[in-house]
Amino acid sequence: MVNADDPAAGVRLEWVASEVTLPLRQQVLRPRLTVADVVFPGDDAPDTAHVVAVLPDGTVVGTATTMREAAPWGAAGWRLRGMATEETVRDRGIGSRLLTAVIDHVRGDGGGLLWCNARVRAIPFYERGGLRTRGERWVDPNIGPHIVMWRII
Repeated sequence: MVNADDPAAGVRLEWVASEVTLPLRQQVLRPRLTVADVVFPGDDAPDTAHVVAVLPDGTVVGTATTMREAAPWGAAGWRLRGMATEETVRDRGIGSRLLTAVIDHVRGDGGGLLWCNARVRAIPFYERGGLRTRGERWVDPNIGPHIVMWRII
């Protein structure tokens, strides 16, 4: 039964083209930029995967992208990018479902290293998903403090 009072009720995950992820990426992660500015190099590579969380009415409320990219320390792997959940549906498990979908995608394509540049405030979320920090924190002047996080799939 769907709870009409819960804006996250009935959310489904879908694998989509990169264009579907862009409005939410821009809104949540880079609100001072344009939608065109949040396109990642490699977004349309054949082994890049984009997953979104969609409300029953079709509204995209979460997104995550994974692509083959070497980690900053040179190890081959998969990079998690553009992970975002719309503010009104946070803390309802949507981000965890997106992260699990990405992990399952990497596992299904042979596994290996999964890494990301995580916003410091998201460290506990990624730790719950099995990632751990590596190296020192740094500040991206446009979006704040970050740290690399990783795990083997």
